[in-house]
Amino acid sequence: MNKLEKIIKHLDLKPHPEGGFFRETYRSSGKINPESLDGSYSGDRNYSTCIYFLLTSENNSAFHRIIQDEIWHFYNGSPIKLHTISEEGEYNFYIIGRDVLKGEIPQLVVKGGDWFAAEVINENDFSLVGCTVSPGFNFKDFELPSRNELLQIFPEQRELITKFTKG
Repeated sequence: MNKLEKIIKHLDLKPHPEGGFFRETYRSSGKINPESLDGSYSGDRNYSTCIYFLLTSENNSAFHRIIQDEIWHFYNGSPIKLHTISEEGEYNFYIIGRDVLKGEIPQLVVKGGDWFAAEVINENDFSLVGCTVSPGFNFKDFELPSRNELLQIFPEQRELITKFTKG
């Protein structure tokens, strides 16, 4: 068993629909009732949730979005290049890693509603991060579009969308 397989087994990570591997590590016991949330949410939400998320150089995170802001925390491995496309179509990328003197950032907030995808920068490597969401994550808030759906919205981002979407 190689190092990557050991980490996946030790942390009990499972495949994630967007790519990579994950395990929820925290879900607050407290909940926000639906009347206190804006109309984007259906039902109540926990105050906060957190996951381990592991990507490999062969297994990117496909473009997706959630309603909530999502905070990425870098833990181990290769830096990650995280791509975002705002609802208005503005593209940005960020390097999440631990070498702050080279411009890497150890923590990043992805704005709720923005489309985002991530890739491991180093070849034959992995990245282990944590993702914190508040109000807490629920798959009802998760949108994973097809390539054609996203290309209809952002045709000018064809190359990027083709690389980071599934059929």
